[in-house]
Amino acid sequence: MSASAPTTGARRTSAPVTRARSPRTANTLLGLLAWICAIAFFLPVAWMALTSFHSEADAATNPPSLGAPLTLDGYREFFGVGGGASPWPPLANSVTASVVSTLLVLLLALPAAYALSIRPVRKWTDVLFFFLSTKMLPVVAGLLPIYLFAKQTGLLDNVWLLVILYASMNLPIAVWMMQSFLREVPVALIEAAKVDGARLPTVLARVVAPVAAPGIAATALICFIFSWNELLFARVLTGVVAETAPVFLTGFITSQGLFLAKVCAASLVISLPVLAAGFAAQDKLVQGLSLGAVK
Repeated sequence: MSASAPTTGARRTSAPVTRARSPRTANTLLGLLAWICAIAFFLPVAWMALTSFHSEADAATNPPSLGAPLTLDGYREFFGVGGGASPWPPLANSVTASVVSTLLVLLLALPAAYALSIRPVRKWTDVLFFFLSTKMLPVVAGLLPIYLFAKQTGLLDNVWLLVILYASMNLPIAVWMMQSFLREVPVALIEAAKVDGARLPTVLARVVAPVAAPGIAATALICFIFSWNELLFARVLTGVVAETAPVFLTGFITSQGLFLAKVCAASLVISLPVLAAGFAAQDKLVQGLSLGAVK
């Protein structure tokens, strides 16, 4: 009996140690998994950046040549050095269509989200589902009617048509996101502003917008990325005047010759505005997504 008592005591003291190590092991495994996912997402970007500094002959080798000499020929061809097409008009069109459509989406989505969250209308869940259901229509299904409408109204190859289309495409998801963000705004602040005599535009601009700034920034960034990356409408509805950067990028893909290094250089340059915007607004993006997700 006396010999079994220390054994039982040892078992009792070892159990808490096992339970204490279990969460630490789980956190280590989750951290390792996160690093693996991050590296898996980063490797294609790093590979594209490395290929953009290779010559076309080295970029087309199989297996790839990692130690090939570096050159800027791909970037020279992208920027039109030596007589090629200039990328600045397409880049300017992309900036105009993305920035203006994003601002228009925010101006329309903020009052709608306010009505659906802080001052909810009747059956607001049905309204939100209707907004989101508009995203379920395949883009190709609406391409022909939009093309015929643009042709009849003379809006083909017009950047302002893209502004309207991008704003219409991003408005449902913006209302859905901002409705979740605005539900976290304290109603007491709004009531205090109204007691002081503030009208609805003042409440939205000076009370709701500053408090929900992280959520608004996250919504704006996502709308900007969607607009910047859109290709199908821009490919069909534009020609030379309103050509966007993604459409300009597809022009480097030909049926003859080598183009991999040039396409990688163009892709990296065209991705820089999105990467810069995401890096500049990363704190607001994290706060905004957390604000809408944590209840």
